[in-house]
Amino acid sequence: MSRKNLFFFYSTNKELESQLQPLMQLAKENGFQLVEDIHKANIIVSVGGDGTFLQAVRQTGFRQDCLYMGIKTFEEAGLYCDFELHHYDEMVRLLMNDEIEVRRFPIIDVTINQNETTFHCLNEVSIRSSIIKSFVLDLRIDDVYFEKFRGDGLIISTPTGSTGYNKSANGAIVDPLLPCFQVTEIASLNNNRYRTLGSPFILSGERKLTIEVIQDGNDYPIIGLDNEAFPIQNIQSVEIQLSSKKIKTIKLKNNTFWDRVKRTFLE
Repeated sequence: MSRKNLFFFYSTNKELESQLQPLMQLAKENGFQLVEDIHKANIIVSVGGDGTFLQAVRQTGFRQDCLYMGIKTFEEAGLYCDFELHHYDEMVRLLMNDEIEVRRFPIIDVTINQNETTFHCLNEVSIRSSIIKSFVLDLRIDDVYFEKFRGDGLIISTPTGSTGYNKSANGAIVDPLLPCFQVTEIASLNNNRYRTLGSPFILSGERKLTIEVIQDGNDYPIIGLDNEAFPIQNIQSVEIQLSSKKIKTIKLKNNTFWDRVKRTFLE
């Protein structure tokens, strides 16, 4: 493996740092260099779980010039984390013998208030009412009016993010090889005045979804970007498109997305 500069991203605590020491030492012995400057790293190693992995990608700016690697610290099926900290010697052996591959995960671009602010999301963006009251959203697909939504909110997820918040709202799980994103309702209200599709729908990566917030006294909805909430005031519109960027991750060769889905939800 030609990339040798490692940056470890994790929540600092003495117990975890102690567990990491054997891995860091073994990495050094096998020619890897540990760097403290994130900009000098070409492999960013997230240690924790899927939540930590999402934070690592977000806080390092969705870098396109490096690889991301996820390590679990406990026994659970991680959809972004192929490696286990307690098997660190096996992990280094796999890296040294190229028994891994690089997989590319799609992300979405989220623009608030018509080019005012743009964010990236690896999992999903959600827009929810900030008070105990439903709110109204107009949805446009490629600038063509589609529906008027009233309810608690919407989730727009990437294929890899389809296994998270989206699934808990009865959205479909989508193969990450498909360049698309999914729209899923949260507690929609359907009657003679408000009518929505009433089911999740999937948009091609060529489409643009525009959500317009109808100003009816609930003008400060909560915007969730992956696992962070952003307190953005006076939200008028949200535009979502599939990004031209992709996150490159180090994965085990014989551990597909559907293998991980099976272990997480069926075993």
